Amino acid sequence: MSATLMFEDFTPGRRFDYAPHAVTADQIVAFAMEFDPQPMHLDEEAGRRSILGGLSASGWHTCAMVMRMMCDSFVGRSSSQGSPGIDTMQWRRPVLAGDTLSGYSHVLEARLLRSRPGIGIVRFRNTVLNQHGETVAISEGPILFRSQAKPQVHE
Repeated sequence: MSATLMFEDFTPGRRFDYAPHAVTADQIVAFAMEFDPQPMHLDEEAGRRSILGGLSASGWHTCAMVMRMMCDSFVGRSSSQGSPGIDTMQWRRPVLAGDTLSGYSHVLEARLLRSRPGIGIVRFRNTVLNQHGETVAISEGPILFRSQAKPQVHE
């Protein structure tokens, strides 16, 4: 296992690539059954009749797959303390059964928090591509990480 990535490792411009992730019909249907039971996520024929063109992953399923790819790429070996939210989420193209997703997280900015000594906030742009190199999703948002810097004591 690699060394733990700390706040200082997330310098603006750094990129973290995702390993490919194959999307199966069974995964799409299982997620939809539990969380987003719309016809285009449950049935191939209903998906073909929709504007999506086939059995399509829910946008929320796409987000969950991206989170997994981020964890496998860097979050899982970092000092992550979670996230205060997400700023933007765009679903650009449908994710269909049989697609293979990949992509990357790009560090936009990083700063230490004055309100939380020893913690930094890093803003990322996350880009997800299908096997044709087409962008299927883009999101931006912050993640909090522990810092190596010693917290300043104010008297």
